[in-house]
Amino acid sequence: MPADHGPNPVRDDDPKRRPHRRTLDHRAHRHRRGMMGETLDRLAERYHIALGYHELDGSYRTVSEATKIALLEAFGVTADTQEAQSLSLERAPPAEELELRAPSGLSCYEPAILKSRSVWGVALQVYQLRSTRNWGIGDFADLRVAVQLSAAAGAAFVGTNPLHALFPAEPERVSPFFPSNRQFLNPLYIAVDLVPGYKPNMADGPGIEKAREGDLVDYAHVTELKYAALRRVWTAYRAKGDLSADYSHDAFRIWRERAGQNLEKHALFDAIALSRAGGSSGETGGWHAWPEEWHDAQGDTVEAFARENADDVSFHAWLQFIADRQLGEAAETARDAGMAIGLYLDLAVGEAPDGSATWTEPAVAVVGAELGAPPDYFTKAGQNWGLAGLSPAELVARDFGPYRDLMEAVMRHAGAIRVDHAMGVWQLFFIPRGRPAAEGTYVRFPIGEMLGVIAKASEQNEAVVVGEDLGNVPDGFREVMDATNLQSYRILYFERDEDGFRPPDAYPVRSLACLSTHDLPTIEGWWRADDVALRHEFGLIDGEAAEEQNAMRERERRELAGDLARTGLLTREEADAVLARTADDQSALPTGFVAAVHRHLACTASRMAAVRIEDLAGERKPVNLPGTVAEYPNWRRRLGMSLEDLAASDLFAALTEAMRAERPHDK
Repeated sequence: MPADHGPNPVRDDDPKRRPHRRTLDHRAHRHRRGMMGETLDRLAERYHIALGYHELDGSYRTVSEATKIALLEAFGVTADTQEAQSLSLERAPPAEELELRAPSGLSCYEPAILKSRSVWGVALQVYQLRSTRNWGIGDFADLRVAVQLSAAAGAAFVGTNPLHALFPAEPERVSPFFPSNRQFLNPLYIAVDLVPGYKPNMADGPGIEKAREGDLVDYAHVTELKYAALRRVWTAYRAKGDLSADYSHDAFRIWRERAGQNLEKHALFDAIALSRAGGSSGETGGWHAWPEEWHDAQGDTVEAFARENADDVSFHAWLQFIADRQLGEAAETARDAGMAIGLYLDLAVGEAPDGSATWTEPAVAVVGAELGAPPDYFTKAGQNWGLAGLSPAELVARDFGPYRDLMEAVMRHAGAIRVDHAMGVWQLFFIPRGRPAAEGTYVRFPIGEMLGVIAKASEQNEAVVVGEDLGNVPDGFREVMDATNLQSYRILYFERDEDGFRPPDAYPVRSLACLSTHDLPTIEGWWRADDVALRHEFGLIDGEAAEEQNAMRERERRELAGDLARTGLLTREEADAVLARTADDQSALPTGFVAAVHRHLACTASRMAAVRIEDLAGERKPVNLPGTVAEYPNWRRRLGMSLEDLAASDLFAALTEAMRAERPHDK
């Protein structure tokens, strides 16, 4: 997620898992309000804006009139006066009661292998991959190598971070969960040296060597290197005649025509953004900072730019073509290597409000409100993720066409996808722009139709769908997921109750299990409570909370080691030895202990299990520190070793053997 959901009472450092909440009760709200504001309430209900919701402690929070008016206006509905409300009510969609239900007769793709046995895979962030040939950032060629290494070790899939298009005009906007457009890819993942027409003299050799040296991805430097070289390759490509069929001029033309106007507008957006960036006007790569006449993607100013800069627009469309081809080659490598699932791609929950998606189709996105989470016991101010969400009314009006386009784009090369914040197919927490998160409320979506779109795309593309069901999970939602073959998402660190860690057989069969995610510490960092120390260091928790969380972590360490000893994955002596490590022992955890933890993960009933590449490499520092933006190097940290060295490491061998022992490739 772009930001945490906030922890729960069971785990005070759990950023997502929360108890179920009761469903929204509009009738109770109506009873309390009497006839006051009835027209506004009826209008809000037509657009499925919640009049109130239950908080974590069970109390009911009533939504203010100002919030209802602001959200209605964000949906394009005038509601600032009684007269406007009455007129808007006459024009509103027909009253419809949305139900939490599975789509009739439809379910997501479930391959035969998941019906008969359990599989495992490797989860990674593409940008973090090191190799002797990349340009300071992992690329699609590195992904192919990671796929080959993982397949050889017995893995059935390789999962990635979201690969969505970001902002080339603002390379420091690096979060993959804050994309410009989810339908398109980030050209920084292109392996430039493998693009037809590339020659070494087109690259800045010293610049590439410099980019390879750092422990963090220097996005500004990498963007400058890659775009400069790719523009030279584009010139050579246009003149090149001996191209393979997959990369030929005709192949590009046909692909571009099929991609249609969404591609054209995205390419045009990036061309405009780069042309305007870096000047004295202080503009950014997002369209909100552009002059008014540039806000209309169909306007005369934009159309004139498109005509005058047709080659530049074609260049950006070609970048998407190349990225799509290279990602497709990684998917083909997975199939050729015998992976049962292949690439497991990630879909962010929303898009940046000033990116190409909202500029291209402003009516589809709610640009006057932002997604977030309501206040709770631990985050009393609530959370604002800053993302633009889709408009449920506009999706219905367009027969869910934009949502189908999105799902088709994300699943095209996927053997599986992860839907971030899966509850978003039923409800999302919208916050009026410029207001505190506490002034937001939930907006409902027609879940049957939304899941129907996902299920159809899943079946057509033969892609497994995993729903990230962490955080505020409404009663009945997981039952709908199960009925739709939507895999649940379970994190071992959080699978706890009053008795400690849940036993492996308590995990749902239709789920993906993992130790942690990009927002959480590695096993090395978790054991030492580095995440607690970092939260305290950056002012996210006070000293008292840090003491409580450290005490909790001490209990968790003892419980986990005890579980491993009771199940025979460790001897009692080995468990005691790892628990006896002093706080100042900075050496790596014993390989046997880390392997036992992963074997415990592999023993869960979950049909799918994922191992983080950071744990395979023995990394300690986290990828991301939720609650920070520039304070911590989020989404920048590279692996401490290259892919070549990783495959030869003892830890990689031990952990992959542990997974194979419980989930053999040829069982």
